[in-house]
Amino acid sequence: MNIIKLRLLCGDMRVAVYAFYGFALGLLLVGVRELLFGFEENRCSMTYMFEYPEYRRVPLPRRVARQYPSYGLYLYGEGAYAQETRGLKLTGAPVLFLPGNAGSYKQARSLGSVALRKAENLDRPIHMNVFTIDFNEELVALYGGSLRRQTQFLHESIKAILRLYKDCPDPPTGVVLVGHSMGGVVARALFTLARFNPRLVSLIITQASPHQAPVLSLDPYILEFYSTVRHRWATNAEDLRNITVLSVGGGYLDFQVRSGLTALSCPIDDLNKMSVVVTAVPRTWVSTDHISIVWCKELVLATVRAFFDLIEPETGQFIESPEKRISVLNYHFFRHPVMQPGEAQDAPVTFSAPPEAWKEVNTLRLFYTAPKEAQVKYFLFALSSRRKAYSHFHCRSNNMEMTSWLYGCTQMSGSMCVQAVDLSSETELLPAYKAMTVKISELLSVSHLIIDASNPSGAQFVVECELQREQSLTVSVQVPHTLSFGLTVSDISINSSGLLHTLLLQDFHQVYQAFRITIMSHCKTTKDRLPSVYRLRVPWFHEDSFAMASIPSVSEIYGMLHTSRPENTSSALLQLHTAPNCQYRVSIRTSFPKVLGQILRFCGPVLPVYSAVVLLLMIRAQLSSVKRSGHPVGMQEAMSKSLQLHKLELPVLLLLLLLRQSWFQDVWSSLGLPWVDTLPLNSVESISQDPKASLQEWPRLVSPLLCVLGAAIAFWGSTVLRVSVYFLSFLLAPLHRPSVSRDCGTLRLHTQILLIISLSVLGGVTCGALALMISTLLHFYRVLRLQMTERSLSHMLNLAPQKVSQNSENGFHGTDSHSNGKECNGSPLLSESVLQDVRDDLQLHFSLSTMLTLTMMFSTPSLIHWKHNLRYWVHLDPDPCWPHILPLLISSVLLINCNTNTLLRSKLMLNLMVHLLLPLCVGMLAFCPLHIYRVTYFMSAALTLFVCSCYF
Repeated sequence: MNIIKLRLLCGDMRVAVYAFYGFALGLLLVGVRELLFGFEENRCSMTYMFEYPEYRRVPLPRRVARQYPSYGLYLYGEGAYAQETRGLKLTGAPVLFLPGNAGSYKQARSLGSVALRKAENLDRPIHMNVFTIDFNEELVALYGGSLRRQTQFLHESIKAILRLYKDCPDPPTGVVLVGHSMGGVVARALFTLARFNPRLVSLIITQASPHQAPVLSLDPYILEFYSTVRHRWATNAEDLRNITVLSVGGGYLDFQVRSGLTALSCPIDDLNKMSVVVTAVPRTWVSTDHISIVWCKELVLATVRAFFDLIEPETGQFIESPEKRISVLNYHFFRHPVMQPGEAQDAPVTFSAPPEAWKEVNTLRLFYTAPKEAQVKYFLFALSSRRKAYSHFHCRSNNMEMTSWLYGCTQMSGSMCVQAVDLSSETELLPAYKAMTVKISELLSVSHLIIDASNPSGAQFVVECELQREQSLTVSVQVPHTLSFGLTVSDISINSSGLLHTLLLQDFHQVYQAFRITIMSHCKTTKDRLPSVYRLRVPWFHEDSFAMASIPSVSEIYGMLHTSRPENTSSALLQLHTAPNCQYRVSIRTSFPKVLGQILRFCGPVLPVYSAVVLLLMIRAQLSSVKRSGHPVGMQEAMSKSLQLHKLELPVLLLLLLLRQSWFQDVWSSLGLPWVDTLPLNSVESISQDPKASLQEWPRLVSPLLCVLGAAIAFWGSTVLRVSVYFLSFLLAPLHRPSVSRDCGTLRLHTQILLIISLSVLGGVTCGALALMISTLLHFYRVLRLQMTERSLSHMLNLAPQKVSQNSENGFHGTDSHSNGKECNGSPLLSESVLQDVRDDLQLHFSLSTMLTLTMMFSTPSLIHWKHNLRYWVHLDPDPCWPHILPLLISSVLLINCNTNTLLRSKLMLNLMVHLLLPLCVGMLAFCPLHIYRVTYFMSAALTLFVCSCYF
């Protein structure tokens, strides 16, 4: 009866374990779904080539071609232009496109084709020559060893491009760079080269480039590269102030490089460094994924228009004035006012319209629809009697022609204005109309405001204007708490008597927050109205997003942030461009699935670290079981017992508290120890050296959640591996004789030594990751043999005793478990204890194989890079795995012969290992989230301890 109860209890525990990890997997899948598919479809228009694209290779000096055999420089062309440039006699303005991680040089065709069409439609004889670099589609976001080489080749390419213009009457002095993804980081790294002349590049536009930090830090080279670039642009900011850099992020559709990483770190007074998310770019207003940002027609048009506005008609080359560059880029990427860059704004304006064209507005609001007939029309708002009562004047029009339309009258003659100043420069382009707001207190010299509602072309449009009181149109709303799970709702009703309402979303300033905002509009009358525009405005970063809705309607928008609020800035705002005399109801509730998506967007790359921590804890639980009872528990049971979050989080919290003390910081620094890694949830920069930034409320609350999600990945990943081993053993069984020995698949000592030497030589001569993969597969073979042995023993023990005895007499035997003879046919009697020994070894080696597989996955990018360039060189240089994986190689080979008996012989080392694994887990949690490559070091240390427990 007790045995039955015990089995029922174990069954209930197993069900509870699977239910817990099933729930954790469900949370993970919900977050992944929101991250990948939780947003609208890509609304970018595709760019098309009107003629067949051609890529003409630009010859490089022999020295450069020999030094960089896998790279190339090309000139883009189509049709007649491609034929004209066959001899590489060029006269245009040079633009160089840099592909990113695994990117193709052919991605430049969108930029090149649109630039060609734009040049054909211009009256001025100016054009661009678009070049592109072939970086051999290297995985530089995962393997940082090529970044320095790419930067040096970029320098050589710029010099080669400028040599093509030596016979040009007005040769260019520099090249404009357009970098996609890691190509933008390489462009900025150009200025770290000792022999690079900064005058060769004056403008860089980057698209979805992670300037703040790498998305994944799988090797130390990529972090060293980022540190060098960051140090160059931070410490030498003065001599780089005239270099204009514009960084464009892709928005929420880009889950590969989140837009917060695309922000440029620069002094606030450096106007030459600009960052924007593509959803806030005028005439674009769409989010792009990581690839479509290159070919998105709306963004490509904005880029090409800016380039042509930056070309001097006289020379046909890009201007050298930083102020002009800033003005043009602000025009095309930020506000898009009616004033073209460089147009005079202070010159007085005179009017010659007849008296009947003028009409004074005596009410607080103007609603005017232009007729189909062409006419001249001006409306006047007198300010003298309204200055004290009203603070702002707001006006909008769906006449999207970018011409001046709002003036301030400085001299009146009767009911007409004789002279005025142009106030239209503050116009902002919105998805449905252009709008602007002026502050009345700043217009002391203006007696009337003038709205130009003329339609000389006879086009119909609507103009709506009103005088506003800022206090009555701005409302504060407390957003619900993140942990309210959507149960708490913040409601506000707006009886719209105005055109613009602003909701201050109090306490909405962190990236882990996510809200579902429902806006219901209802009007008493059904007359035609301009659509409503809802704008989520973020004061500290250009990441605004827009939504347009008809009236009446029910609209849902999601409020999330790409960057957290810096100090001394206000919370996010929701601006409602509404229809007058309508009612709006705004409901705000937390969206828990979006919160999970935001956590994965920012912290998803660190989940492998938490999975590795859980695997180490699982090994620790199994070794504790071996020490206590002589048998390891199963992987699933070990995970359920070892997931004790307080043992992980409390030591890290204690370390962070100590690091807040100056004396401890001094001791810590003097020992040369690394800073504790922080989860990127509080600041724009992902890597912070400030230990105080680590001790924040939410990162420490998110960490246990990440641990649970990482445990779910480890649990179900190991389950998949176990099922794979089970079925794969069936396929391999016909190739092997049946075995009943626990030592099948082990190696003799001299074979192990030969393997270790061979793998070490192979890793040093070719690629360390290749040697690690082979050693992992060798250990995996040991697991397969154990699985086949376990199945054979189970079948034999299920037979009748006579059948077992008969098989024994026919020579179907195993070896002694202590013989180390490495043969699969010895002579012990079959028993349940033999089967239990094999199952114990199988459980142990399953766990070890899972750890080795995860470690091998961390080194896979360098292996892929080595294979990709094998035709150019055999040795990977630099190799992030060599010589650091030597202990791992040795351990993986020696572990093949380990079993529970060898562990039990060394009680002292086993006891020591059980106690040391927990500090290793804490260290991994503290120092690996932003330095993922360090996981290999901790895994290597753990496996080395395991080997010591088996052999000493």
